[in-house]
Amino acid sequence: MTSRPSPEQRRRDLAVLRRVRDRIDREYTRPLNVEALARGVHMSAGHLSREFKAAYGESVYSYLMTRRIERAMALLRMGEMSVTEVCFAVGSSSLGTFSTRFTELVGMPPSVYKQRAADATEGLPACVAKRISRPIRNREAPAAGEQ
Repeated sequence: MTSRPSPEQRRRDLAVLRRVRDRIDREYTRPLNVEALARGVHMSAGHLSREFKAAYGESVYSYLMTRRIERAMALLRMGEMSVTEVCFAVGSSSLGTFSTRFTELVGMPPSVYKQRAADATEGLPACVAKRISRPIRNREAPAAGEQ
């Protein structure tokens, strides 16, 4: 039988998880992995992974990739960089992995998104464009025709 943490311990644990999430938000362009993030808060990688998923509903890796994809979407909408340049600018080290994850979250490859996004958000304030083009979290984008 496992004991439940006290409310005070739970608050401390959540504060640590917020620090991890904030670090991901700040440093998404850097090479980050669960082991390094866990070391930074004196946890094992497994414990951090379990606690992060319990608190935020998605894995550390998924959260990091979502951050990178959100930023990539903004850079692609601007239209000044190639897909490859955007991939590396947001901290991804593999164009294939980046393109696959982008397609899963957004519902289209980054090259197609770049072509369509410029027209779709033209004339909208940046804050509105960001909100309506935000990737879907915790589920894949619907397949074509399911929308």
